[in-house]
Amino acid sequence: MSKPMKLSEFDFNLPEQLIAQHPPEHRGESRLLVCAQNTPIEDHQFAHVLNLLQPNDVLVINDTKVLKARLQGHKASGGKIEVMLERILDDKRFSAMIRASKSPKPGSEVVLAGVATARVLAKHDMMYELELLQSSLSLPELLDLHGALPLPPYIEHSASAQDDERYQTVFAREPGAVAAPTAGLHFTEQLLQRVQASGVNILNLTLHVGAGTFLPVKTDNVDEHVMHSERYTISAEVVAALLKAKQNGGHIVAVGTTSLRALEAWATETGCDLNSPSGLAKAAEFAKQGHAGDTQIFIKPGYSFKVVDRLITNFHLPKSTLLMLVSAFAGKSTIFAAYEHAIAQQYRFFSYGDAMWLERLGQH
Repeated sequence: MSKPMKLSEFDFNLPEQLIAQHPPEHRGESRLLVCAQNTPIEDHQFAHVLNLLQPNDVLVINDTKVLKARLQGHKASGGKIEVMLERILDDKRFSAMIRASKSPKPGSEVVLAGVATARVLAKHDMMYELELLQSSLSLPELLDLHGALPLPPYIEHSASAQDDERYQTVFAREPGAVAAPTAGLHFTEQLLQRVQASGVNILNLTLHVGAGTFLPVKTDNVDEHVMHSERYTISAEVVAALLKAKQNGGHIVAVGTTSLRALEAWATETGCDLNSPSGLAKAAEFAKQGHAGDTQIFIKPGYSFKVVDRLITNFHLPKSTLLMLVSAFAGKSTIFAAYEHAIAQQYRFFSYGDAMWLERLGQH
């Protein structure tokens, strides 16, 4: 029986000044650490991805759009609250985390942004379920007009007009996320056009990133951690294009851990392992239909990847599930050597930071 993985195995020391507080002056002006298997680490500018992608490859992007999910409000008693919307459930109902000096009870009402009233219906673990009662605005309108972009907890300023633009990808289309798929922030319209012109097929899927992505792992035994749930959608056209790329010897390149999670969740749930002949045959059936669902997939060392060959990703927090994911993908020793190099070379970390190009362990 293998020894359980400990959280401390995924720790590293990061100088605080390397946590990027703002995006680069111009979108795409970030660095790219290239970490291919069995070759020395290389330092490039992000536009170098053009030289790494090959005809027949597919580039998979996550077109989720970040909601202005942070709302200020107060309880009927007058106590201040902050509501961090997690998911829109229907026209009136939504789930959210609530920060307050005293937690509101089910049945109580809260006033949001001074213009809307919501009733607390229930509490499930950290999440509250609320229903909008009185408002001349729909829930999306309320967020758009009175909400603030929910920047990650390690970014120390409140969202500004610059953040409203730069904490969204240029391909954001489907509202529903409360955190950006940050590897996508490096792409400009011009770079995407050049990628397409080079013979690489760009595919869209949607995974709505939840606030749970920032929750710390609280169990010392990694296997005991319970992942948050996120919604995703993959169309039949995307499945067909993935299949064609594999059949033609192309690589599937995921832009970000969110795209990777969606693809691997789809493969796990459908049994379509694109790295096996039987899985490819099964995927041919699914090429006639899309797939949508919720996933709590936890990718950590020992996971067998079924779809993704290459990964473009930012640098992740110590002791985080995303650091475990990239360690599973490229190998833990490879990742920690790359992070050591990145710190020595003063790369910028986390959401507004620089990027990495990774190859799946065992691939050349």
